[in-house]
Amino acid sequence: MARRIGMMTIGSAFIFFLILIGLQEKVFAGELTEKVKDTTDKIIAIVSNQEMKQPDKAAERKRLIRQAIDERFDWEEMARRTLARHWTGRNDTEKKEFIFLFGKLLERTYLDKVEGYSGEKVNYEGETIDGDYGTVKVGIMTTQEKSIAVLYRLKKKGPDWFVYDISIEGVSLINNYRTQFNSIITKSSFQDLMKRLRTNVEEG
Repeated sequence: MARRIGMMTIGSAFIFFLILIGLQEKVFAGELTEKVKDTTDKIIAIVSNQEMKQPDKAAERKRLIRQAIDERFDWEEMARRTLARHWTGRNDTEKKEFIFLFGKLLERTYLDKVEGYSGEKVNYEGETIDGDYGTVKVGIMTTQEKSIAVLYRLKKKGPDWFVYDISIEGVSLINNYRTQFNSIITKSSFQDLMKRLRTNVEEG
C-alpha cells in the first residue's frame, strides 16, 4: 500500500464529477432526479461563468463548486460507511476530523478534475425509492460515444435527500475507499490512516 491514499481505479479520474457537470440530454422526471439535477445546474452555472474562468478566480470557483456539492452530499454518512466497523469506538473529535479529511480527500482527488470537462452528456434514466433510501440511474455519454453507467445512492434525512454513495460501472466509491482504509487500519492503526489523510490534504 502506497503512503498516499489512492484514487478509485476506474476509467478517467474525473468521471466522478462528470455526473455533476454534464449536459442533460434526457431527463427522467422524479423527485430524486430533480434533487441531483438541482446540484448539476448550480455547478454548470459556475463552470460556465466566463468571469469565474479567470485565473484569479480559481479559489473562488473551487469554493463555490464545493459549496454546491456540500448541499447534496452527506459527508458524515459517507465517512461512517467508509470506516464501517472502525467507526464504532471513535470519539466525537476523531469522527469530526475524519469527516473533514475524507471530504478534503475527495475534493483534492476529484474536484480539481472539473477543469477536464470536455462536453460529456448525461442521461437521467430513472429512479427508485424504497422507504428512506433511493437511487438515481444515470448514463454518461462520453465524447467517444461510450456510455458509462452511474448510480447515485441517496438517503432521506428529514424532508430532503442526500447522496451517500456513487457507483460507476458497478464500482462503489464507498466500497473502494473502505477497502483501502480497512487495509491500512488492519495492518497499522487508525492513527496511521489519519496521519496519511492529513499528509494527503497538506500536500494538496
